[in-house]
Parts: sequence; structure tokens; C-alpha cells
Amino acid sequence: MADADLDVVIRQLARQLQTGLMSRAKERRDRFSGLAAKAKSKETGTRFKMMAKATMEQATAAARRLQMSADNVADSYARAMRIAASTPVAVKAEKPVKDKPAKKAAKAKKAKAKKAK
Repeated sequence: MADADLDVVIRQLARQLQTGLMSRAKERRDRFSGLAAKAKSKETGTRFKMMAKATMEQATAAARRLQMSADNVADSYARAMRIAASTPVAVKAEKPVKDKPAKKAAKAKKAKAKKAK
């Protein structure tokens, strides 16, 4: 997985989160359905059934938003990597190394010439 593209990893993690989210939502729906079956009054049973239905609706919407966000992030990352890979890199020319001792020698010659005059 070390050499896998990051966009693939993002999508895999989102799928895992979505699976976990939906399994927890189903557990909660089943709990509410069980409470609806055990309810003493019809109103209470209806209320628990509505809660079970609302739980699944909300979890489905959250999972959809999670997947959409992960897809957008993965697509953006992949696009950025393609652009970075296709952009040419400007190569700077190396500056020539200046000889400092030669300059000192030239300055010394000029100084000697001035003193001689």
C-alpha cells in the first residue's frame, strides 16, 4: 500500500467508513423495530417505527454525502498530481565559480602600479 496512489486510498477509506456507518444505522433501526414490536400501545409502536425509518433515511443521506466528499477530494488530488507531473521544471544554469585569488592578485598589481608612479 506504500506505493498506492493516495486517491485510491482516500476512496477505500471512505468505503470503509460508509460500510461502518450503514451497519451501525441498521443496528439502530433493528433496535427501534424491536422496541416497536414490544410496545404496549399502538402510538408508541408507530413512533418507534417512524424513528427506525428516519434513522435509515438520515444514515443513507450521511453516507451519500461522505462518499461524495471523498470522491471530490480524491479527484482533486489526482488532478493536482497530473498537473504537477505534466508541468515542465525550469532548470537553472549553474553560475560560474569566480576565482577570488585571481581578483586579489589583480588588485595587488594595480596597487603596486599606483605606488610606482
